[in-house]
Amino acid sequence: MAWRRYLLLFGLMLFSQFANAFEVSNGKSVDIDLTPYVLVTDQASNMSLKAVQALSSQQWQPQQDQLQLQLGAKGRWLYVKLTQAGSGKTDRFLELANPNVDQVRLYHTVNGELVQQLVLGDTLPFSKRPQAHANFLVPFEMQQGEQHEFWLALSTEGSSYLPLHLWSSTELLKREQSREIIKGFQLGILCAIGLFSLCMALITGSYTYGYYAGYVLFMALLVSCINGTGFQYLWPNYPLWQQKVLTVVIPLVVAFGALFTEKTLLLKYFSVPMLRICRALTAFCLLLAVVSFGFSQHVALIIELIVAVLICLTLAVMTVMQAISGNKLAQLYAFSSLGIIIGSLLTCFQYIGFIALPVNPQTPIMIGLTIEIVLKAIVLVIRYNDERKAKTRIQQEALEQAERIRKVREDALQMEAATNERLERMVQERTLELEFTLRELNEANQKLIEQAQVDSLTGVRNRASFEKRLQAEGRISRRQQTPLALMMLDIDHFKVINDTYGHLAGDDILKQVAFNLRENLKRPSDLVCRFGGEEFAIILPNTDAEGALVLAEMLRETIAQLEITWDNARVPLTVSIGVSAAIVASDDHIKRLLSEADKALYQAKGAGRNRVWAHQVSTDNPLS
Repeated sequence: MAWRRYLLLFGLMLFSQFANAFEVSNGKSVDIDLTPYVLVTDQASNMSLKAVQALSSQQWQPQQDQLQLQLGAKGRWLYVKLTQAGSGKTDRFLELANPNVDQVRLYHTVNGELVQQLVLGDTLPFSKRPQAHANFLVPFEMQQGEQHEFWLALSTEGSSYLPLHLWSSTELLKREQSREIIKGFQLGILCAIGLFSLCMALITGSYTYGYYAGYVLFMALLVSCINGTGFQYLWPNYPLWQQKVLTVVIPLVVAFGALFTEKTLLLKYFSVPMLRICRALTAFCLLLAVVSFGFSQHVALIIELIVAVLICLTLAVMTVMQAISGNKLAQLYAFSSLGIIIGSLLTCFQYIGFIALPVNPQTPIMIGLTIEIVLKAIVLVIRYNDERKAKTRIQQEALEQAERIRKVREDALQMEAATNERLERMVQERTLELEFTLRELNEANQKLIEQAQVDSLTGVRNRASFEKRLQAEGRISRRQQTPLALMMLDIDHFKVINDTYGHLAGDDILKQVAFNLRENLKRPSDLVCRFGGEEFAIILPNTDAEGALVLAEMLRETIAQLEITWDNARVPLTVSIGVSAAIVASDDHIKRLLSEADKALYQAKGAGRNRVWAHQVSTDNPLS
């Protein structure tokens, strides 16, 4: 027996040479991704801890050098070693950031002595976890001089993606606040859209809204399964259902997506063969959801992910074909499907193990899902608007027919003098009613036209309004031979502001910049527009380059002097402005003038930002 003990000690010495401990700060704020410091080896999950500790260093590899995203891992061990820097006792949390692994056996040793042994995974009720958290949190204490080693035996039929993260309690609380807000917002939006569509389906009897409601609500359930929210709040005491829910929900999401595609693209009228294909795919997905109970989770997930990818591609090809053939809804629908297709492919390929990206495998499909849900909602609104217009047109035709009948009756009743006056009075009353209704419709239509030309966030004109106005002012400049000046204004480091203070702060800054620009343009003929993102465009009729540069410099200084605070912190704000001016000679000259202002803006940004730049061939003469 002695030789075995010496062999084990020799193995531990070899292992300690390649597994250097990561030194953890003793501060209150700790937020460390342990992936670069984790070693992995493919061994049987039921292997004893002593046998794993006795493995040679050649049998361990750094985690980031291996593809850890394939489905199913019946035998994989992870190892990480930590030490405490500084004095004092600190509380720490080890996070296993995949809520859908089946089983993880965790061994925690301190200075070589086993102090904690846990069995984690979604095969156990949620109440069995050390902490009530969607991911797996293991609390422990660290003191100076202690060497903490964690050995994890992973066995799962789902994704083997298992990143490790080390937290202090304060940083974990901060992260959880932001993450729960994001998760709640995303699930709230999905549920709100789904329930609204369901109500619309029940009220209007529309199959399109019903299929869209099913698609969005099952997608919300899928998202809650992926991020662990479903197991935490919906079925915490049913781990068996947790093992099967993904294999049921995925084909249902695809089935409702195929039905919604069929209804939205009106395949019943445009392409009967494509209609039959959609219904066949739907039936196949529903059958797959039922028979998935007879397969293991590993086999069912591989089959369903491959089927989901193939069906998404099939629907995309059908949508593109319809768009090419002139189906107006198919054109926007194809664009809306692009995000979810790309996101689904990237996520599925990561889970299957074809590719490895430096992001969480859930991230691509979440981004694609957000884009798709929003754009498909727009498609649904457009279709509803088209149907409303069709009904209005039918009603108008009915009114016109009624008017023709009225005229025939009037001609007939003119033969009777006694009734002629009464009929004429009735006609006048109806005419007044119609004129009043027409006037109201004209006023409503004018309001809609004005709303379509205004940017909803900043209140200034939008890009479509800018392009129409630019064409008009360009023609006036050419006809009257007066100069026309353009400004392109961009907020400096706007992405940094968004990343630092949040998108709400970015929206507030856009509003304040738009307000100051509008307040400092004194002439009624001057026009400020939101060109896109953080970029604004200004049209200055009858203004030469010198006058435009003076105004641009005044605008730049005014914005730089704004006192903007967010969460009691001052937000530094500067802008870069590109200026171009000329007497327009042709319609092409208008486009060139806009391009010159845009180039001048990029010259101003390239020269250091917070400056005004007039377009010129060389870039060595900025105004400021």
